[in-house]
Formats: sequence, structure tokens, C-alpha cells
Amino acid sequence: MFRTFVAALAVAAATLLAPLPSPTANADGPGSGAPWVVSVGDSYISGEAGRWAGSSNSSSSRADATGASTYWDNASGTGEAIDRCHRSKSAEIHIGGGVNSLNLACSGAKTATATGEYFKPGLDFYSGTQGVGQARALQTFATTHNVKMVVVSIGGNDFNFASIVQQCVTDFLASPSWWPDYCKDDSSVTSNFTSSNVSTVRTRIANALLNVRTAMRNAGYADTSWTMLVQTYPSPIPNGSGFRYSQSGYTRQSTGGCGFWNADADWANSSALPTINNTVTGAITQAGIGNAKVLNLSSTFNGRRLCENGVGLYEEVGVANWTSAGAVDKTEWVNQIRTVSTCCSSSPYYIQESFHPNYWGQLAVRSCVRQAYNGGTPKGGTCARTGTGLLNGEPRMTLQ
Repeated sequence: MFRTFVAALAVAAATLLAPLPSPTANADGPGSGAPWVVSVGDSYISGEAGRWAGSSNSSSSRADATGASTYWDNASGTGEAIDRCHRSKSAEIHIGGGVNSLNLACSGAKTATATGEYFKPGLDFYSGTQGVGQARALQTFATTHNVKMVVVSIGGNDFNFASIVQQCVTDFLASPSWWPDYCKDDSSVTSNFTSSNVSTVRTRIANALLNVRTAMRNAGYADTSWTMLVQTYPSPIPNGSGFRYSQSGYTRQSTGGCGFWNADADWANSSALPTINNTVTGAITQAGIGNAKVLNLSSTFNGRRLCENGVGLYEEVGVANWTSAGAVDKTEWVNQIRTVSTCCSSSPYYIQESFHPNYWGQLAVRSCVRQAYNGGTPKGGTCARTGTGLLNGEPRMTLQ
């Protein structure tokens, strides 16, 4: 028995003297690991039109900044993870500077997921054979990554933005200047802006924002450990007096790709855009999102908008291509509304790229998103152009 006791002591001593195992490294997740920023929402944050730095009717190569693979985001780098989500390489979320980024947004997305020919994940927890909703995808990702900021752009498609633009262009092309048919008083347009529909859309957006918060809570985050940066929508065209093409004839659309009557452009800037943006910010309050900041983009592109005086197509302003000196200041930051030029399989253009921030526009907003991230202490503000030329390859912008 004594020998057994001694042997037991020896084993115990050996155990005590043995080196302790190295502590297991903490897996990345809430509050642990390299920081990440994530984008969720629609085409105004996915990077739609991010291939094109300005526009040209003479040669697509003059404005082709990122090439045919710009929307390829699948694991193999050979195509899209979700067809037609158009998550471009120039999307604003890719702020760099040691901060990792993930783009979950999808062109055409509404607050709720839509299935069909093209899967459009909304800001919900949908799960089906075509894929999952963006809130569910965010929850899964955030569980194993240290997400510090989620940038959101949502609501425009719930107001049927694309249909409104289509109606305005159709009215412009189908009526003469001496008897214009305005879209601003068409029932298909005005029905989107009734007080009842505005209230409905505000509730949809509020629920979408709550879904984002729920996703992060489910992933293990306290509300105070991350920030929701909700962005508003920018003005894509000037007021009627600011167009460089006359509204007489068809040049405004056939050359500029901006077929709006002056009165409709005025209405878009004075009524439609503020209504949409006020609905977005109102939804934050309705949802009670205490950790939300607002990135105001309403006037970010002013002076560089589609068909605005002071900028033009490459062939109009005498600039060779997008790499030429001064190209960022002489060309537009919003993509043309294209129709016939998207018709053929050989066309490099998509009709869904119309009326979206292009390469210059994406990088301009990216600068402001980086400033909003603020080294890990996010803040809101108004994104404004405050200089000419490029700074580190991006337009000179300031978050005010």
C-alpha cells in the first residue's frame, strides 16, 4: 500500500510539474478579432454601376474603370454569389485601412425577400432554396467575425423607385415639349407618396432595421458594441434649370440618358427625394434604434449629377478616358439611364445600372463611410464634396 501511495504522489508531482497547455486562442466573434464593417440593403449600397467612371456614347472603354468582372463576388471569383445583386469591387463598404469588409447588399432588394427569376434577399431572416435573407446572413457572419459597424441603405425600392424612374422617362419620350405629360401627377407615381403608403413603408423600414439589430443580438452583440450607420439617398439629377440639355426634342434622353421634364426633376428634388429620406430617418426613430447614426447623402453628388451643367460625357468635355487628369471633375458621378444600348448580349451595360452612383460616386461615398467609421468610434454626418482632384484615388470628400 505504501508503494502504491508513493507511486500516486509521483504521478501527482509529475502532473503538477508538467508544463501547462497553451491557452486556446479566442475565436473571432463579438469583440474579438480584426474589425469588420458590413453593408446590407439595396443597389445604392451594393455597388450597382460601380464599373463606370463617367459615361461615353462613343466607346464604353473610355469609362470602364473595373472591367467585366466588377460584380464577381463568389468564392472562386468567377461570377456572382447571387445573380444580379451587382456587388461591385468599388462598393462603398470597402474602406480599407486595416478594416475588413463584407458586402451583403443586393441590387433590387426591398425590406422583405423576393423570390423568382432573380433572388432578392431583403433585410429579414428568410431561408429557402435560393438563399437566405440579409439579416440571417449577417447573423451567421457576425457570430464568427468582429463586426463593428453595419451600413444600411434600404427603402427606395419599397417606394418603387425603378418604376417611378421608368414612368418619368416614358412620359418624357411620349409627349411633346408644347404639351408635356408629367410623371409627378401620374397616379402610378403619386400612389407611392400618399400619407398612408409613406406610413406603411416607414414601418417596413423600421422592421428591417429591427431585423438588423436582432441579427446582431442573436450573434452575441450588445447594442453598445457596434453601430448601425443608416444612409439616405443622394439626388441623381439637377433641378430643371441645371440640365445641360434642352427639354425640347429627345437629346436629353438620347444623348444624356436623363429623360426627365424640368418640372418632374424639380418635383423629384423638392418632394420625392425628401419624402423618401425623411421616411428612412423616421423609421430609425420608430424602431427605437439607439445605436444608429445617419449618413446624409442627399446632396453628396451636387455639381456632378447626371446631365448637370459643368460636367459631361467624355466626348463632350474633351477628356480621353477615366484615367486622364481631371476626369473625376469633368464627368458625371451618376450613371446614365440606358435603354437601347443594353439590348444585346454583347452590350457591357445593364439597364439596372441606370441612375446609380458610378465608380466616382461609389468612391466618394466610400471616403465618407471611412470617415464615419472614425477609427472604430463611428459617427454620423453629411457627406459633401470639398475639393477637386483625387486623394489616394478617391474624390475629395468631407463628413461634415
